[in-house]
Amino acid sequence: MLTFLKILEIVVSILLIAVVLIQNKNVTLNLTSMWGGMGVVTKRWPEKVLQITTIALGTVFILIAILLFILY
Repeated sequence: MLTFLKILEIVVSILLIAVVLIQNKNVTLNLTSMWGGMGVVTKRWPEKVLQITTIALGTVFILIAILLFILY
């Protein structure tokens, strides 16, 4: 059981790292946008899927870590 949880923790952590690295940050320094404001920014479906996947994988990672802490 502990071996399975440890392997699952490693797989989830690798997936979490991959999903975070895939996300597009679009971090730019645009001085013109500071004057007029940026307006409303909405996420399209790929960004939403990546965000939900990141939250889900992060939650699973934390739950497995807590479970491993309790059982070990």
